[in-house]
Amino acid sequence: GLFDSEHKLSIPKAPEKIGVISSPTGAAIQDVLNVLNRRYPLAQIVFAEVQVQGDSAAPTIIDAINKFNITDVDVIIIARGGGSVEDLWPFNDEKLAYAIYNSQIPIISGVGHETDFTICDFVADLRAPTPSVAAELAVPDIREEINNILSLRNALDYHINNFIKDKRYNID
Repeated sequence: GLFDSEHKLSIPKAPEKIGVISSPTGAAIQDVLNVLNRRYPLAQIVFAEVQVQGDSAAPTIIDAINKFNITDVDVIIIARGGGSVEDLWPFNDEKLAYAIYNSQIPIISGVGHETDFTICDFVADLRAPTPSVAAELAVPDIREEINNILSLRNALDYHINNFIKDKRYNID
């Protein structure tokens, strides 16, 4: 039942605080931070430095998930760039799968490249084909939000002006 869609949590539309789990030295973290800051600079980003390959990778990722679950982050992104099957193997760890499944905070998996699939991807609430796309899926584009607000404001102005014209006409 770890992959069942009934268990998947919804990703918040406009998270205030985003937990990012990744290596501090890889390109993935830079990509994620660039996308988050460009698309939605209003969100606070909390970074959990972990190992993303090797025998100790899965335990450090599990620890980061558990720590985020006792904080007020709204969504968690697990990010790691591509690599060989062996490099991505920690993301197939059974204990990591259960940590993701048991998370009370929605998790987006941005592990590997488009053709890479891990158990982490299937258990996560949302799978992204790359770390950059994971960041895009985590937040709205603030420019689109501003344009929507301006469009609504213009429509409201139009309707208020018409309402006032109608009332003036009735008074006259």
